[in-house]
Amino acid sequence: MNTHDGGADAPEAREAERPGEVDAVADAPDAPEASQPPPPGPAPVEPRTGVAALSLRYRIGAAVALAVVAAAVCVHLGMVFLHIAPSNTVTKAHGKAIDEWIYPEFEQNWKLFAPNPLQQNVAVQVRAQVRTADGGSRETGWYDLSAQDGRAIDGNLLPSHTQQNELRRAWDFFTATHDDDNRAAGVRGTLSESYLRRIVVLRLERGGAAGAGGAVERVQVRSRTTNVAAPSWSREKISTDPAYRVLPWWRVSDDEARGGVQ
Repeated sequence: MNTHDGGADAPEAREAERPGEVDAVADAPDAPEASQPPPPGPAPVEPRTGVAALSLRYRIGAAVALAVVAAAVCVHLGMVFLHIAPSNTVTKAHGKAIDEWIYPEFEQNWKLFAPNPLQQNVAVQVRAQVRTADGGSRETGWYDLSAQDGRAIDGNLLPSHTQQNELRRAWDFFTATHDDDNRAAGVRGTLSESYLRRIVVLRLERGGAAGAGGAVERVQVRSRTTNVAAPSWSREKISTDPAYRVLPWWRVSDDEARGGVQ
């Protein structure tokens, strides 16, 4: 009996101990998992930006374009330097090519080694004798063509070269080829007269100076020159009274009156 009982008690004792063991195992913290090595493969590539992101063909095109722009800038700077530099061997040999590059877009009024800014305001004015539609004749007042160009340029972000330079260059051309008595010096003097006359006649026609059915028969040009006043802090005394240079009357041909070629 005792032996049977004892044999029976032992399995029960062992069964009683097993739940505690299970609980102890359940309460134990999870064991750390073993670290896994990164999968083998190539390293990630950083994305390219800018020119490097372009294909080879476009990178070659960008390089060529940059080289062309750099060459053009260098040529332009060289041409401007030679234009404003004193006369030298290069300008004597290639003066025509330099002028063709500079004029009219990149004209320089100052000389790099001898600055001489203009200290006068020069206005070119014109009046006309007009044949009216009824066969009569009348004389107009003075038209200030330089003031008209000034109003067209004022406030204009992109004024035309005609507004800026046409009249001024024509007057400079005239004064450079005529003496103080307005006598032409050679063929260039005669050409400058024709050029200036053509410009003022066209301006008069556009302004309707002749009126409906009328025609411009003769024109007279004059310049009004006024010295720029000295600044307030200067003690220099400068006369600001205007000085006039009046040219003789010029007859206008029918071709010029119609805007044609004489």
